[in-house]
Amino acid sequence: MHFKWKYEPPTSKESQAEKELGAKLNVNPVLARLLIKRGITSEPAAKRFFRPQLADLIDPFLMKDMDVAVDRLNDAMGRKERILVYGDYDVDGCTAVALVYKFLRLFYSNIDYYIPSRYDEGYGVSKKGIDFAKETGVKLIIILDCGIKAVEEIAYAKNLGIDFIVCDHHVTDDALPEAVAILDPKREDDSYPFKDLCGCGVGFKFMQAFAKNNGIPFSRLIPLLDFCAVSIAADLVPVVSENRILAYHGLKQLNTNPSVGLKAIIDICGLNGRTLAMSDIIFKIGPRINASGRMENGKESVNLLVEKNFSDALSKAKLIDEYNEQRKDIDKQMTEEANQIVARIEGQNHHSSIVLYDENWKKGVIGIVASRLTELYFRPTVVITRDGDFATGSARSVTDFDVYSAIKSCRDLLINFGGHTYAAGLTLRWEDVAKFRERFQAYVEQHIMPEQTEATLKIDGILDFKDIDKHLHSDLRKFAPFGPANPKPVFCTKNVYDYGTSKVVGREQEHIKLELVDSKSSHVVNGIAFGQSAAAHYIKSRRSFDIAYTIEDNVFKHNAVQLQIEDIRPTEKEDEES
Repeated sequence: MHFKWKYEPPTSKESQAEKELGAKLNVNPVLARLLIKRGITSEPAAKRFFRPQLADLIDPFLMKDMDVAVDRLNDAMGRKERILVYGDYDVDGCTAVALVYKFLRLFYSNIDYYIPSRYDEGYGVSKKGIDFAKETGVKLIIILDCGIKAVEEIAYAKNLGIDFIVCDHHVTDDALPEAVAILDPKREDDSYPFKDLCGCGVGFKFMQAFAKNNGIPFSRLIPLLDFCAVSIAADLVPVVSENRILAYHGLKQLNTNPSVGLKAIIDICGLNGRTLAMSDIIFKIGPRINASGRMENGKESVNLLVEKNFSDALSKAKLIDEYNEQRKDIDKQMTEEANQIVARIEGQNHHSSIVLYDENWKKGVIGIVASRLTELYFRPTVVITRDGDFATGSARSVTDFDVYSAIKSCRDLLINFGGHTYAAGLTLRWEDVAKFRERFQAYVEQHIMPEQTEATLKIDGILDFKDIDKHLHSDLRKFAPFGPANPKPVFCTKNVYDYGTSKVVGREQEHIKLELVDSKSSHVVNGIAFGQSAAAHYIKSRRSFDIAYTIEDNVFKHNAVQLQIEDIRPTEKEDEES
């Protein structure tokens, strides 16, 4: 992959501000610049950023309907009504259900949980799920990470004498369901100060409000914060404000005293003994929790997450690990097939988006394939498969393009749709797929900017190797947890050379293990360039090149630094910085 590097040198005024803030905080001016770009311009604000405090969490009762939701939950428990905690089958939904169920189970026994089958029931509230609730005597359903568009289904439940409390974070539609309470910070009539909570985060705020109302110490909630960290990382919500506080303390919990179920997944992933970061959740823990919902039923993941016995949890973790291996095989095959279709489509390079469909693709994996195609081609992508007379699609987007709005523009063709800026799902009649493709692509063509379909790498600063020391690395760690709106900083060093020991590695010789020196010092720096073995010949030619990279821990050498190389390009090429 060759990116267009984008670097904006600081103005003289910005440089002065960076020096002043850097001196106050005793950090490198480059890092002071990172703070300023995040809107952090004072010493107190920097301290709050580096040391997020649970005391700074927002009052949950500022969320619209929170008082109504707590009152209804209190009434249900007071009347000993049966409660059902219902959630989506992805990581966010499963962790949200596990969090709410585990907390309420401490105080109340007449409670159960439910995850719909992706294959039998589809996304969100299903009539089958409501019928199950009716058959088991449920009077109150708490639904998490979905439900904001379930107008017909919640009306059906109401006729059966079942109330709903909706805890969602997706974009609302014009009509809201007739639930007793709707907790969703994205409601247009909600003045809650932070709009970007994940579904598990909304569930946590509900439990925080319930605890506050009932005099339960906040400390009883802290053991559940690991679920919040997993959800925030996996659902790719902005890691700022309240999400940053929850993720920071959730990671702390995950690293010191994780719940039994998550500890079993950590063991299965081979992550024992390591300090876990958001990336470990995204690439290791999250996919395994997702796998049961993709391959079988997401309830198996919740069964694991609420398990109390470690031996039983380990058995359940092994099962979802097997699902994940199956998912990988199907994912690889479907991605290869999708790439072949893209290659065959005449004039594909002239389209600003990709819409692919195949009636044999597995519904549980189309979202992953859409993500891979978006990363590969840098265009909004929709991948669709057949489900009887209907079609199910999953969409992913590129930087700053609202794919939800693009799908909404085709709503007259859709039976159902939902999501947010970067990811969405949809259902339509199979016969309308070709028409949807035409309309979706026309909308994207009209609204997307050319630079949004370019592989751009934003450079945060230019360093010499002598700048990369333990002090810099220690300060960079304080910026974690990383994620959307707080990305891991990317640096550039120019005119670097192979030290003579760089080599191609990996099962398929696809990576490069690098030892480099720059032109300004004799410092030797280690690096790894994943999937970039095509650059090895140039590197070994002893000509100079420029590298863009993040600074990481070397897990094999204590206290050592390693560069993760994002891109390599010959120095003699004129910079394409803008």
